[in-house]
Amino acid sequence: MAFEPALTQALEQLFTAERTVRPFEKGDYLFREGEPADDIFWLQSGKVQIGKLVSDGRELTIRVSKKQDMLIEMTLFEDHAVYMMNAKAIEYGEAWTIPRRELEQLLSASPELMVLWLRYTQTEHFRTQSKLRDLVLNGKKGGVYSTLIRMGNTFGKPTKDGLFLDVPLTNQEMANLCGTSREVVNRLLAQLKKEGVIKMNRNQITLCDIEFLKREINCENCPVHICQID
Repeated sequence: MAFEPALTQALEQLFTAERTVRPFEKGDYLFREGEPADDIFWLQSGKVQIGKLVSDGRELTIRVSKKQDMLIEMTLFEDHAVYMMNAKAIEYGEAWTIPRRELEQLLSASPELMVLWLRYTQTEHFRTQSKLRDLVLNGKKGGVYSTLIRMGNTFGKPTKDGLFLDVPLTNQEMANLCGTSREVVNRLLAQLKKEGVIKMNRNQITLCDIEFLKREINCENCPVHICQID
């Protein structure tokens, strides 16, 4: 999600002055859950999967971050902060990093920026609540359908056939986003393809009828900046 202009400008100045450039390959971990949270990451290219392992060994994906997203999977202003999620690259890219303390000092020095930061984190909280609501209230089918809608809002590129999802996800990675099994995702995607709601070419999906998906889950038509997957 984009920051407000004043906060964006301050962050850009901070990263330009203090940044370290970190390239990454597909499959690399930028950080892992439980590691000391020393750095803030700002994606300049590529896509990164944010998630965690649950007790039974399954992987739960919280979101997929893209260019201009900031990775701050920690508690700020804490002496011994650790990363609370894993960050795994799903395609080649580059991130800028700064020490966590630099961001804390920036926010501490400016009440105006702190207010903008709190507003940003509040919106992120609403987005997480929205995802959990869909997964809990709409079951497996609703989880898959709402995830497709969010992917369309985040990564969709208009084509003559519909919204092309410009993100390389396997069905297992899709299942991790939906909190369900690969078999359920396979079955539901196959049914949507048969009904002409989506088109598929290997791991690439085009949403031909996103309104069908919205009707099926009684979509509340949240603002697009809330209904996102990143």
